[in-house]
Amino acid sequence: MAKTKTTETNVSVPDFIESYVENDQKKADSYRLIELMSAWSGFDPKLWGTSIIGFGSYHYKYASGHEGDMPLMGFSPRKAEFSLYVYSPIPEQEKILNSLGKFKIGKACVYVKKLSDININVLETMATSTVAYLNEHHECACRDH
Repeated sequence: MAKTKTTETNVSVPDFIESYVENDQKKADSYRLIELMSAWSGFDPKLWGTSIIGFGSYHYKYASGHEGDMPLMGFSPRKAEFSLYVYSPIPEQEKILNSLGKFKIGKACVYVKKLSDININVLETMATSTVAYLNEHHECACRDH
């Protein structure tokens, strides 16, 4: 079975941002997301894989037998837009998604160009409800917090 590439690393998050993010607004938004997600999750930021800044962790296991660990919430400051890992397909989030602002959505993440395009209060609700969902359905580091 293939090994998961997205694992927690010891790379400094500020060093990653300073070397990876070229746009000053995206850097400022990255540091703001770190501040917000640290407060919402209760965890310090860690670099996962090569470009995901994650907070806390949970363990998943699929029926296929594939299993691994992922951050409870996180983001990646990709060149075109931020990938925000705060989304769970649960009714609570479906109801508030239209209030988020300017975004696109993928299977497991929300894409935004800049933080000023979205409602931070709605993002907080999505992030904290995702942690609650993960705590209920997976082995979760959030139980220790």
